[in-house]
Amino acid sequence: MPHEGRRIEVTGIVQGVGFRPWVFRLASTHGIGGWVRNDDAGVTIEAFGTDAALEAFLEDLRRSPPPAAQIRSVLSVRVPARSVGTFEIVESARSADRHVSIPADLATCAECLAEVIDPANRRYRYVFTNCTNCGPRLTIATSVPYDRPHTTMIPFAMCEHCRAEYDSPTDRRFHAQPNACPTCGPRLWLTDLAGLETPAADPIRAAADLLRQGLIVAVKGLGGFHLACDATNEAAVARLRIRKRRDEKPFAVMVGRLAEADGLARLTDIERRVLTSIERPIVLVWQRAGNELAPNVAPGHASVGLMLPYTPLHHLLLADARRPLVMTSGNLADEPLVSDNDEAITRLGSVADSFLLHDRDIATRCDDSVVRVIGAKLTVLRRSRGYVPRGIAVIEPFSEPVLACGGLLKNAFCIGIGETAYLGPHIGDLDNLETYESYERAIEKFEHFLAVEPVVVAHDLHPGYLSTRYALGREQPLTIAVQHHHAHVASAMAEHGIEGPVIGVAFDGTGLGTDGTAWGGEVLLADYTRFERLATFRPIVLAGGDLAIRQVWRQALAMLDDACGGDAPIEGLPVFRNVPSSEIALVRQMIAGRVNTTPAHGVGRYFDAVGALVLGRSESRYEGQIALEWNLVADPADRAQYEFAIAKRDALFELDLRPAIRVIVSDTLAGHAPASISARFHNTLAAATADLVRAAIGQHGRLPVVLSGGCFQNARLVEGIVSELGPNVRVVLHESVPPGDGGLALGQAVVANAVVQSGSQVVPEGLCA
Repeated sequence: MPHEGRRIEVTGIVQGVGFRPWVFRLASTHGIGGWVRNDDAGVTIEAFGTDAALEAFLEDLRRSPPPAAQIRSVLSVRVPARSVGTFEIVESARSADRHVSIPADLATCAECLAEVIDPANRRYRYVFTNCTNCGPRLTIATSVPYDRPHTTMIPFAMCEHCRAEYDSPTDRRFHAQPNACPTCGPRLWLTDLAGLETPAADPIRAAADLLRQGLIVAVKGLGGFHLACDATNEAAVARLRIRKRRDEKPFAVMVGRLAEADGLARLTDIERRVLTSIERPIVLVWQRAGNELAPNVAPGHASVGLMLPYTPLHHLLLADARRPLVMTSGNLADEPLVSDNDEAITRLGSVADSFLLHDRDIATRCDDSVVRVIGAKLTVLRRSRGYVPRGIAVIEPFSEPVLACGGLLKNAFCIGIGETAYLGPHIGDLDNLETYESYERAIEKFEHFLAVEPVVVAHDLHPGYLSTRYALGREQPLTIAVQHHHAHVASAMAEHGIEGPVIGVAFDGTGLGTDGTAWGGEVLLADYTRFERLATFRPIVLAGGDLAIRQVWRQALAMLDDACGGDAPIEGLPVFRNVPSSEIALVRQMIAGRVNTTPAHGVGRYFDAVGALVLGRSESRYEGQIALEWNLVADPADRAQYEFAIAKRDALFELDLRPAIRVIVSDTLAGHAPASISARFHNTLAAATADLVRAAIGQHGRLPVVLSGGCFQNARLVEGIVSELGPNVRVVLHESVPPGDGGLALGQAVVANAVVQSGSQVVPEGLCA
């Protein structure tokens, strides 16, 4: 008798995660016949059995997928009854409706690691060991659907044993696309600076010996190269800093086991879970006093970025080195991540002492992701390996494919198609040709994955951003400029599926406003198509434009003269100690005469100026350095705050911190501890922001309050605002999408889509101008 039939279409992260063999086993359990296959939209199943068996099959399908799978939808329709006795996994198919269902790269599973460290196993110390539950995915994929012919494993024909595993539905390597072993798979070797192979019976042990000797090894990993050195060796870390041209920015550290991370940092339960998650990001945590890390790993910082191994290579290297290792991006400062062997020899030859290479090509660069815990929740600060290319479901489908080009700093682009937005991997700062070319190639790769040609291109208002120039240089018929802070707020709305309107609090360093000035301390009434500026910060004058962002004493001087009526008592302040009096006089003339100056409303500018003033730092060596140090020094127990004022100017509230600045100057001259001043400054910002939000609620009702922008990477500020607003105000924070410019493109994409659907266009009074 023919069985009832169902055609089942499953979307989400359902390729490369053992989904089809799991479906095969599930069908066998329920006595279901039919087939399952990958296609460009996800996975399709035709299932035949009794009504009861099919319903039970569907229930298990929705309820208990494999650990790495993420099901977005399961659509089931009846098909004609048939008599089918077996269930099969059939060849993948292409369709017109194409979506990225490639999973992100997955950390090595416990089963594979056990094989790698078992001397009796045929994969003993084989660094390319993986199965359907772990290993490379995006970084080796060249096309979709995710099958071996569409990966960089195509040069490696499986041996008899690997093929048997690959073909057996009961094996955990069934259709594991990167499956390989020492007989048939990629190989690893060590080279000198000229790229000549160094004789070594075991290249990993040889590399570990070099690291213990204090040398620097360039290690080809999953999504690119790392530069590794002994994190406990101060001389080695200092040498890496000099060669990499990275003055003071902290290095990430990899440790072999969670217990070692516990010994270096004061970990919370959430941080332990994130460190051991399948994403294996870098987690920003508080260091333990007196730990074994060299001070130069994170100079002047109480925090450090820790991660655990996520490939067999890393596991073995850490075990053989027997110490924490710096694992920093394999590039020179401001250049893109190196991913090719020849490129590494050329570009990293001035940094590394040796190279640990392999012959499995990296198809897509993917840097390590960075996260921290804010408000007892995980917040992704840099979204890349482990998280990309997971799609973000949007509440309003894209009527036309949209490419959003992102910003200038911490760039990540976004492609919106159908019901999903895809944020690309972290690119970095678009301030040199190499990074810009990497950005172009990454966009081309994702367009190929999606088989899409965007019809709408969204970009930032700023005409000088390379991302804007890229957008305007494309041939798409429609480009839409989206105001920077509107995009920030919209990105958080999109992440959490909020229709709007919301009260959006957008705090960062700089973003071009609709009035031509630099915004960054904004409270907005916003939905996707429009926004209204409700409040801002009193601006600090940037003397010399971007030069003042690097020479932060200029910001401090402008802030002081504004607070003290042009006659600030600067003589006793350390920030000006090494600045020539002639330069101070010149900058004061520029400020007074408004010559080559820009008014900047950004909260990040206040962090720079006040932090420089109190910490005595006249220059910033990397973007956000002073703000970060100023945050980390704050005394967690001090709850006092300074005075501030709020004025209303032409229907726009303006926060005036001059009363606080005057007291901060007095406290600094009186020798009060920076920890106390920083705490009170943070408390003041939190209280003042809450007052601005309450004023907005008074005008527009109790709407959700969205916090977005780079300043909300600061846990003390976020948690202070949430506490000040209290439990009766819904505060929405970023989680899987970065609050900084790494999430900007998502906001640009959804705003552009809303503008297209509404038929509106830009309006200067805040409508995505």
